[in-house]
Amino acid sequence: MVALVGIHKDDTKVEMDYIVRKLVSLRMWEDESGRRWAKSAKDLGLEVLCVSQFTLYHVMKGNKPDFHLAMGGDQSKQFYLNFLEEIKKAYKEDKIKDGVFGANMQVELVNDGPVTLELEAVN
Repeated sequence: MVALVGIHKDDTKVEMDYIVRKLVSLRMWEDESGRRWAKSAKDLGLEVLCVSQFTLYHVMKGNKPDFHLAMGGDQSKQFYLNFLEEIKKAYKEDKIKDGVFGANMQVELVNDGPVTLELEAVN
């Protein structure tokens, strides 16, 4: 599973805990009998790739994106590192993967089915 993680400027540990709980428990896969929406990444022992993505909190100002809703650099880096620690505790450390915060990374994503979900913690 790939989780693009946007951090809102007002996010707190409450929002972090909600998203961690949802990510590891989200039932997106079939079970052994073919019943849809029955198994989570945790149930199946799948890896979760977390990618920090500040651009998720953009608004358009004309033809230019504005990122004032995203948490600032140093603060969001610490928040993201804390998020990674929490999700590793909630699941298994060796199943959580991540890239380099703030780096220009090339991530290749192959969807296995037509499922893309957006999780938003109400803040």
